[in-house]
Amino acid sequence: MNPDDPQNPGSHAGSHPGPRTGPTAPAAAAYDGAAGANLPLLRGHNAALVLDLLRTAGEAGISRLELAERTGLTPQAVSKITARLRADGTAAEAGFRASTGGKPRTVLRLVPEAAHAVGVHLDRDEVTAVLVDLGGRAVASRRAPLDLGGRPEAVLDIAVEQIRAVAGSAASHPRPPNQEQEQGQEQEQEQEQGQGLRQGQGQGQEPVRRRGARDTISPRGACDARYAGDGGEGGGDRDERGGGDGAGTHGPAAPGLLGVGVAMPGPLDHASGIARRVTGFPHWDGFPLRDALADRLDLPVTLDKDTNAAALGLAARAGAGSGSFAYLHLGTGLGAGLVLNGALYRGARTGAGEFGHQVVQLGGPPCHCGYRGCLEAICLAAVERGDLATAAGVLGEGAANLVALLDIDHVVLGGRTVAAHRERFLAGVSRVLGERPAGRGPGAVPVTAAGDGTNPVAVGAAHLVLAPVFGLRMG
Repeated sequence: MNPDDPQNPGSHAGSHPGPRTGPTAPAAAAYDGAAGANLPLLRGHNAALVLDLLRTAGEAGISRLELAERTGLTPQAVSKITARLRADGTAAEAGFRASTGGKPRTVLRLVPEAAHAVGVHLDRDEVTAVLVDLGGRAVASRRAPLDLGGRPEAVLDIAVEQIRAVAGSAASHPRPPNQEQEQGQEQEQEQEQGQGLRQGQGQGQEPVRRRGARDTISPRGACDARYAGDGGEGGGDRDERGGGDGAGTHGPAAPGLLGVGVAMPGPLDHASGIARRVTGFPHWDGFPLRDALADRLDLPVTLDKDTNAAALGLAARAGAGSGSFAYLHLGTGLGAGLVLNGALYRGARTGAGEFGHQVVQLGGPPCHCGYRGCLEAICLAAVERGDLATAAGVLGEGAANLVALLDIDHVVLGGRTVAAHRERFLAGVSRVLGERPAGRGPGAVPVTAAGDGTNPVAVGAAHLVLAPVFGLRMG
């Protein structure tokens, strides 16, 4: 798989359960054995299928007939779903395609600027916030110094300032006007009972529905960003330290802001949104970061580990639904995000991916985690003394062990250290993998760099919010 091409994984991490309004992710079709079909859920699930195909089709678009063929929905059901999406402003016509008979087919495309999500990376020494549209493109960014070792409340103060500022950029990317009104609401339930079920589903069972789920995303009803800073002249990309002019000021509500995804070092509990004994900063243990941030912003918030978020963002663009890869992040720490068979893997206790804390040298140098001889400690020590060849070799040995253990298809490197010395790390890790049996021959495991420069974690954090909108799988 190639994480720089369009893809399909991800479900969602636990989001703030409070009384906030706005589009809730369509739930995946899970069944509880009850009789009867829950039609609102099916409409939400089917809309997510259609949205994801519109997303992966890109600017070229896709016809209703193709949508029906690829989802297993009837043409009538697809027409109803796309009518709602056009009324919401999330889909638009993209021209016509020649037909083998009859009139040309109308091609539809996703409208990326119809809604946005904010992604936040709380690193050990800085915070990065990005505004990401429905197509997964970062349209604005902010960065500021941060001491993750400070009081959690002080860390949140800085994070909120950056979130408010970047959220204001959403106002510079206005939603398109509604293209048509929803019609036939009275007949939808009767018609979709027979037409809206995906092939192979609805065998007298009821899908589980999350409270508050909507049929489609609706930017008109999206949560307002009540804290809109200026976000930069003309909504252009911003990547600067400090708050900037207007950061943190209250301004007009940002349109179509679906929520905020936050990524930070672990360990943490993504389901409850609570930080645990963050490596090197145990004072975070038990802090309800998700709820505290949601209360300040009055927006839905999700929380996950930094490496998990980055892996999700890569997988959401990659396109090989059954692929397996490891994202290795080298920055202020060293960790891994794992996508196995197309789904983010967290482990039974959400502790998977602690790649850097494998003990590889008995009695080796001390690590922040409390052990000695960890891969992270050895690799970071080499980076600090400027020995990039050794650092890349150590990272390569860890990657080779991971490939041998999990038989993954691909290794992706990211993080600020990799971004600063991209070719050195690509060459070093590739060399070590090439020396192992799994790295030779036509089935050799490729090594590539994440395509988001130093922001793969922040962009991935936004996908914690966006992935459920498209029905993408997460662990």
